[in-house]
Amino acid sequence: MPNVDSATTANPAMKPTYRLLAELELAFDRTIESIEALAVHYRQSPGAAWALHSPTPDADWLRSALLDFWYQDGQDGRVTRSYVGLIAADASLLEHVAAVNSAKAHFAEILASIREEAAGLIPELKAVLPFRHPALHTHLRGQGLARLHLKQCWRAIPVADAPLSRVRLSWYSSGRSIKKLTVREAEQKLLALDHDAPHIRIQLQRLAGIPDGEPLAQVQKQAPLMRANLFFAEPLADGRERRAMNVALPLFIPSSDGKLPDYNMPPPFPSEKRTRAKRSDERLEEEVFLPSLRAFRYRG
Repeated sequence: MPNVDSATTANPAMKPTYRLLAELELAFDRTIESIEALAVHYRQSPGAAWALHSPTPDADWLRSALLDFWYQDGQDGRVTRSYVGLIAADASLLEHVAAVNSAKAHFAEILASIREEAAGLIPELKAVLPFRHPALHTHLRGQGLARLHLKQCWRAIPVADAPLSRVRLSWYSSGRSIKKLTVREAEQKLLALDHDAPHIRIQLQRLAGIPDGEPLAQVQKQAPLMRANLFFAEPLADGRERRAMNVALPLFIPSSDGKLPDYNMPPPFPSEKRTRAKRSDERLEEEVFLPSLRAFRYRG
């Protein structure tokens, strides 16, 4: 990465961007340092813990889970790896978790600013940041240039709002995101593909047969995730007795005695079958209208 002082002196117009880069490096350092401090503290004062895919969710496991910032070969860029677990936490451990989450939030804030002002620098950041820390640099030895997964850097550690009486974990495999498309937008997306291919021409013909003002729905199936239903030992100040949250990282649960609340044992992996019945008010047609875009027509 260019030297901040020399680069900004040579070109004053670039000062804001390179100042953000320097701030991001510092935020990355603080994120790593806060995770290391959390792992050290947990090693010295461990509470009861359980993990879905580890028989020994100790300090080494926690550190490895929280420092997993990497893409695996063939990993979809939209997907993050999960480390599902439960950890009983006293007030001191929760302070360390809060410090990690604060550092992660600051890192995410600066990264968002860089995406807005100089998105072209993101690949360089992914290449440079890992070499700032020996523990991360070790990961690269003999593996060529590993790719940094930025979302796995800044995703927050889940924390229960208050002590719990029980936790119920279950896989959620039916999630999807829906984005509306105009006919014009769908046409542009198809033309950006191989528009000479027969299957693309067929879809363009289908598109030409519907009104220009008809909205379409582009559907993206979301990766399975673990959902935790938390039941509070005492109602919260706002009267809530339970809460549901997604848990991609270990869930820290306030505990004065170092014990976990009652919890279930979910299957190690999600079912490949649909886990939720289709809604009776489903608004989309069952058959995909434009397969190359995963675009559906609305009913009626």
